[in-house]
Amino acid sequence: MKLVFIGPPGIGKGTYAKMLNQKYGIPHISTGDIFREEIAKGSELGLKVKQYVEKGLLVPDEIVIEVVKRVLQSPLCSKGFILDGFPRTLRQAEELDKVVKIDVAFLFEAPVEVIIERVSGRLVCSKCGAIYNISWKPPKKPGVCDVCGAPLIRRKDDEPEVVRERYNVYKQTFAPVIEYYRGKGILVEVNAARDATLVVTDVERILIEKGLITKT
Repeated sequence: MKLVFIGPPGIGKGTYAKMLNQKYGIPHISTGDIFREEIAKGSELGLKVKQYVEKGLLVPDEIVIEVVKRVLQSPLCSKGFILDGFPRTLRQAEELDKVVKIDVAFLFEAPVEVIIERVSGRLVCSKCGAIYNISWKPPKKPGVCDVCGAPLIRRKDDEPEVVRERYNVYKQTFAPVIEYYRGKGILVEVNAARDATLVVTDVERILIEKGLITKT
């Protein structure tokens, strides 16, 4: 199956994708994770991306499209994927259609206040990328990843003022993408102002109804 997860930054797209990946083995392709890895490595791509990410701005289409096409054409995605963080513009959506046929575009929605509260407690492993939250998914040992033992960090783009700016940018730019998938008849809206388990259960139900996964 080929899925797109759409929604404002901090709504939990990565969490939902990781939960589905763990249960069904669907590759989770996160442009955010890819860019953060490149920034951490100090690569040429990372340096280009860093100036946009730290200001809460969208990375230019040319950069994002090139990276995503490269990943989707790899053996990892030969049987399907969950795209998280792409497409963000109408041009990206149109370019994606030239490479693959998307089965479902999930639109996750929640008020900005809910998102800010959610990400204010988010911590991310500096090594393996595992996600925690001090309110509802704390690590067993404070500041240390349960999975690999590396230090946990708070991403700069999780700061409240950056989250609000990114939310505003999202609202201004994403309408054409949402309408594009709505027009193709593959957009499904999901209430994400709930526990992640409930959100993923809804996603699973929809995928079962569409015959993309079998009931377990």
